[in-house]
Amino acid sequence: MADRVMFVQLKTDNDTDKGPAWISNVRFSKSWQTAYWHGRTLRRGRGMSDANFYDVETAEEYWLSGPHRDGADTRYSGIRPEIDDDVRQAYEAFLRGAPLPGREQG
Repeated sequence: MADRVMFVQLKTDNDTDKGPAWISNVRFSKSWQTAYWHGRTLRRGRGMSDANFYDVETAEEYWLSGPHRDGADTRYSGIRPEIDDDVRQAYEAFLRGAPLPGREQG
């Protein structure tokens, strides 16, 4: 499995890009079709209007993507993500120009 520092945003029951967001460590399955985050199992979905994963237990929809160095992770709002303590140091180094762990080659 691959661990990645990711931007995660809840899309269900929120206006476009207004849901809570996090910078978190996400573990992906070998096929990258399943993500494990904050005790949730998220599966890659198709046909969702503004999300790319859904929670297999609650059906809540999420957007997962690599974080942007400029902090502009949402498309239509200025929501700032909560940064999980276990990734704070790596994320802050990323904002200063360092690669994220596991992405040293790009």
